[in-house]
Amino acid sequence: GGAFLAENVKKEGVVTLASGLQYKILKQGDGRKPTVDDVVVCNYRGTLLDGTEFDSTYKRNKPATVPIRGLIKGWFEALQLMPVGSRWQLFISPQLAYGERVVNGIAPNATLVFEVELISIQNKLHTASASK
Repeated sequence: GGAFLAENVKKEGVVTLASGLQYKILKQGDGRKPTVDDVVVCNYRGTLLDGTEFDSTYKRNKPATVPIRGLIKGWFEALQLMPVGSRWQLFISPQLAYGERVVNGIAPNATLVFEVELISIQNKLHTASASK
């Protein structure tokens, strides 16, 4: 994974953040960007470096609705930079994904590639302090 990410940095259009997260904008949206308290609706496809798909909302034909706070670090960081309507390709190191854990058949220390389309932002999560 490390060798892939080191080479990927050199590719045109790939942005690398301080955390090591890499992304490429496939389609730039013009909506607002979500915050940590938002719940987002998105379509995505997750693959291993060899192209093996391990998850896809497209196959289920139903977008995922997820709270930003509950996501792996790579998604957590990327989604807060993405305007609604965007489609990005994310290249996520194990440290920003599942690390040494085995999740959904993904081997430990796997570098993951996601194509994420941010469809919309739902209302912020309601917290006890915000309720009347």
